[in-house]
Amino acid sequence: MKEVHSHGTASERTVWIAEEGRETDFVLVLVSGGSKQKRAEGDMTHYGFAVASRAEIDEIAARAREEGCLYWVPLELPPPVGYLCAVEDPDGYIIEFSYGQPLGPGAMEQP
Repeated sequence: MKEVHSHGTASERTVWIAEEGRETDFVLVLVSGGSKQKRAEGDMTHYGFAVASRAEIDEIAARAREEGCLYWVPLELPPPVGYLCAVEDPDGYIIEFSYGQPLGPGAMEQP
């Protein structure tokens, strides 16, 4: 995913992100501000993105650990889940990154 448009100030910023080459098909719009997400105990609600390799999962997890926002350490789960980790964004949303699920890069590959 890459940034395809942004506007606003540092405290009130809007960013559009899209998959490389699909900028006119589907974008996610991230808008700063608002109150932090309050999840109930055990709430597994999250956004998920497939990535191109297991190494990418490890890189994301290492960066998130350094920044203090690693939510799920990298782990391998039985199909269809695959290899994944998750981070918590500043607003409290959980973002999962996975490899080997039956979608996106690495779909249905065995580790």
